[in-house]
Amino acid sequence: MTTRTAPGLPARQSDRASFAHGSDVAIDPSTAGYRALALQVRAMGLLDRRPGYYRLKIALTIFVFFAGWALFVMAGDSWTAIAVAPLMGMMFTQLGFIGHDAGHNQVLRTRRRNRLLGFAVGNVLTGLSFGWWVPKHNAHHAHPNELGRDPDIGEGPAAPSPDAPGKGPGPLASWLARWQAPLFFPLMLLRSSGMHVLGIQRLARRRDRAAAVEASLIVLHAALYLTVVLWVLSPLKALAFVALQQGVFSVYLGISFAPNHKGMPVIESGTAAGFARRQVVTARNIRGGPLTTFMLGGLNYQIEHHLFPSMPRPNLRRVQGLVREFCAAAGLGYSEESFVESFRQITRHLSDAGRRPAAALTDPPPG
Repeated sequence: MTTRTAPGLPARQSDRASFAHGSDVAIDPSTAGYRALALQVRAMGLLDRRPGYYRLKIALTIFVFFAGWALFVMAGDSWTAIAVAPLMGMMFTQLGFIGHDAGHNQVLRTRRRNRLLGFAVGNVLTGLSFGWWVPKHNAHHAHPNELGRDPDIGEGPAAPSPDAPGKGPGPLASWLARWQAPLFFPLMLLRSSGMHVLGIQRLARRRDRAAAVEASLIVLHAALYLTVVLWVLSPLKALAFVALQQGVFSVYLGISFAPNHKGMPVIESGTAAGFARRQVVTARNIRGGPLTTFMLGGLNYQIEHHLFPSMPRPNLRRVQGLVREFCAAAGLGYSEESFVESFRQITRHLSDAGRRPAAALTDPPPG
């Protein structure tokens, strides 16, 4: 299936896309349709919490998480224990998906309870700052793929826009931009490390009580994690375990989030367009059944998730048909690809961007 784009957006994904002047209207024509859709979705109860689902999901995920650590301890100081590292990397990501749902208030009824759940699975069990990630991710949802406003395309050594003030990109940024396609997967190995560092940097800058509590939880995670690993393994084996576990965690996170928006149209800053149009034309769904949904934490329904961020994960599949009908009626593209095809599009997009002159590159590095 080929990616389709909304009117006013170029069809080629290798070009930086922006909304044509014809779409920059005071009232986006898709707005009324989205309001009607939202009322229908609410009336059907698809925004209601799913406590039974999440109780089972969280219980099973945490059970497998601790069962993995039990296997690790049972294996003892041997290279066999290293085989547990990929499982633990995958479980860190599955816990991250629960933290993602908690960050959108999908799981529990109150914001406070969702926040406590996020601290538990984020700061304590995976060592990532939930308090740093939530506002960053909310900004992404508010301005997906918008230059200067979406933090997911604003971080890293991306080359500036041709009309940006100041000098052109430096040698390192130019080199990264030129080789961004072949570096796409290798750089995924640094994803979790980058998230750890960015979260800690934000906590260090804040210096308030909430930051101190979060930092304490991350220190608790590091102490427990390193104590168990170094208690069971010799230093060399411990280093191998940590590298493999964090590498799997990073790559699994990367391949789960990258298909959502990479290679999709980029919106110029300040473009006038309605909420629904922004969410739909910048997102890509991944085709597949229950296994795909499980492995990608529900992120395969990216368009539905962006239109209804607080909708519980199991309801995204149920709303898909309504969203398709809305997109067709509103003249919006609905991009849905296989997992493999989504990465073909991404790498093709990055390759095309890397071949352009350095001064014209605006695509962010992978991550």
